[in-house]
Amino acid sequence: MSTIIIACKTIENELAAAMSTCDCSFEIRWLESGLHNVPKKLHDFLQDILDGCTGCDTVLLAMGFCGNSVAGIQTHEFTLIMPRVDDCISLFLGSFSQRKQHSASGSTYFMTEGWLEGERNIWKEYEYTFSKYGPELGQEIFNTMFQNYKNLALIDTGCFDMTKAIADTKEIARKLNLSYIQLPGTIDYLIELLSFKWDPERFLMIPPHSQLGLSQCTCPES
Repeated sequence: MSTIIIACKTIENELAAAMSTCDCSFEIRWLESGLHNVPKKLHDFLQDILDGCTGCDTVLLAMGFCGNSVAGIQTHEFTLIMPRVDDCISLFLGSFSQRKQHSASGSTYFMTEGWLEGERNIWKEYEYTFSKYGPELGQEIFNTMFQNYKNLALIDTGCFDMTKAIADTKEIARKLNLSYIQLPGTIDYLIELLSFKWDPERFLMIPPHSQLGLSQCTCPES
């Protein structure tokens, strides 16, 4: 069986760990993390990659719905498999319901090490805003953006050295007047995806020559 993985660069460490656990060496085609800031661009880039997936019968999409950017994508001669999660945060927490649970005590902005290292992240946006508008207006802009958030959470997936990530996240939390928290993560979802253990409650399976409908982009509540 010929299989191709499509994944966001922000999960590179976690995907490598899952592939090592599963002892698989499928070809990977990467999506740049900055594409997530513009769902239409992400959709179009993803479709271009799918259009180039020739000569395979299975494509594993290692990402979530990401602002419904996946809605409308089309398969060709392959079956497309993807997790039923809203984004990579729920992917690493184990489910969408886990994400909701961790936000129950107050709105939480979640981060991972891969997201911190991405080409477009909140730290770089913070620095850019300050350089463009100055410290007073820059701080006002970010205070407004994060006024409904209480916590800044770093997810420890066990796939990277936490030392720098903790220091960076604590500094960001201080600048944004948020409480720093740390959450245990998991790569079980990725392992299931790579192991072909596709529980229909946790994965979508899009047949060949089909289109992923918006109504299918829903997360299980448990």
